[in-house]
Amino acid sequence: MKKDLLGIADLSGEEIYRILDTADAMREIGERPIKKVPTLRGKTIVNLFYEPSTRTRTSFEIAEKRLSADTLNIAVASSSVQKGETLADTAMNLEAMAPDMIVLRHACSGACHLLARICRSRIINAGDGMHEHPTQALLDAFTIRQHKQRLAGLKIAIVGDLLHSRVLRSNVLLLTKLGAEVCVCGPPTLVPPGIERLGVRVSIAVDEAVAGADVIMMLRIQQERMRGAFVPSLREYFHVFGMTAERVKRAKPDVIIMHPGPMNRGVEIASDVADGPYSVILEQVANGVAVRMAVLYLLAGGVEEGSHAEAAA
Repeated sequence: MKKDLLGIADLSGEEIYRILDTADAMREIGERPIKKVPTLRGKTIVNLFYEPSTRTRTSFEIAEKRLSADTLNIAVASSSVQKGETLADTAMNLEAMAPDMIVLRHACSGACHLLARICRSRIINAGDGMHEHPTQALLDAFTIRQHKQRLAGLKIAIVGDLLHSRVLRSNVLLLTKLGAEVCVCGPPTLVPPGIERLGVRVSIAVDEAVAGADVIMMLRIQQERMRGAFVPSLREYFHVFGMTAERVKRAKPDVIIMHPGPMNRGVEIASDVADGPYSVILEQVANGVAVRMAVLYLLAGGVEEGSHAEAAA
């Protein structure tokens, strides 16, 4: 792999499959009585999160600890950022302490690219603004492949707040690159202009979008990024675009339902769907640890192709 993981756009199909194959070996570590291997012993990883996070931050930290890395979590709310220190200055001061990797989540698109230019440390993008969230797309692909044994040729519907979603962008880039047929669906006010140029079909009718789908991926309404009246009300949004058990029936009988979290129950997804038999939402969370272990391992040097099992030794 390259020095940094900044986005899916930078990965080839071969590199994506290498991460997914390595994650298969890493998942086995989480099933052991003692969930730890010495793979990254002596490596120091800084988790620098400027935005709130539960799943991503926790799974990165668990992944790092399972690989025996030394982990440092920077609480931005109690750091020198509150005194006016810039991201670049924060990064350079961390760099002076010689960490091996920095995992960054930031509200500004491209923030991780800035760090990659000025830091010797390897940079992992844990979500930058409305740009990308590459490890989320990788864990989504890993989960889909677990259930469907393939990605090429699958019909995948992605429904919700398309405009503000970095998860959408990373998933569209990954899934189309690996041969899936992707339909994106949301209110006209929340459809990014020109998104069809990424090789997806656009629909504003959720019933049409999910018809015959192998996978339905719901996206959260990101009210914190909205500065206008994008939808009349959350109640009306659910009535028109929310995923209900009745709408799930339009998909294939073995459809899986996904959501990157956090969920707004009763807004983008009904509780009986989120907790229902087709839901793989908690599996996504579990798989996030394995996929992030794979990314950390491969960025740290990894092994030659074909030797993924050595990672789990």
